Amino acid sequence: MHTFARRLHSDQHSSEGDQTTQQTKGLVLDQGWRYDLTVTLADLLLFRGQRRAMQWRTIALANLRPGERALDVGCGTGTLALAVQRRVGASGYVAGIDPAARQIASARAKAARRRLPIDFRIGVIERLPFDDGSFDVAFSTLMMHHLPAPLKRQGLAEIARTLKPDGRLVIADFARKQDRQGRATRFHAGGSDMAALAALVAEAGFSQIEIEELRPRRFSSFPGASILTARKG
Repeated sequence: MHTFARRLHSDQHSSEGDQTTQQTKGLVLDQGWRYDLTVTLADLLLFRGQRRAMQWRTIALANLRPGERALDVGCGTGTLALAVQRRVGASGYVAGIDPAARQIASARAKAARRRLPIDFRIGVIERLPFDDGSFDVAFSTLMMHHLPAPLKRQGLAEIARTLKPDGRLVIADFARKQDRQGRATRFHAGGSDMAALAALVAEAGFSQIEIEELRPRRFSSFPGASILTARKG
């Protein structure tokens, strides 16, 4: 069953030769609809629904209100952005960026089927294609462990730039491999050192930093995760 989880990272497509996929110094997953299938199977068979529960908790901690503007950095196939759009409503605005062309194509297709006006764009965390102070809240889920430390610092500075004063940041990521126990040790995908990440978040100009841990359930291969929340300024 762990082959389902392994495909999350091993079944990647190189961005070379694909001019619609933007270059980034971070890891790129470009699987399109196959990514959704793999994630669904892994959550059902390995994680006992904990990945989906993490997503809903991530959205809840953002305290979204109707009419707000939200950004999903590393949006993948758009699952979180779709749920966020329902929270902010027709008067709100949701954007998602990802460097992978197939992921964005899949996200746009899902939004079109649901008639949700989400602004999905191919883009990279190094250069977010939005003006200063554009958003009330920014999300990053299961993406930070794909970035080398210098790019984390650069990306967090870009996120801070695009947030309004007192804007909210919500980051969710898996636990580090060395912190996993039991069945979770067999799940090979990377994770984040949340203490180190919190220091980078503070360096980027955020305060009121809090971290909530999500521990694996018994008989689950979910590697554990943490959700970091902070405010700009």
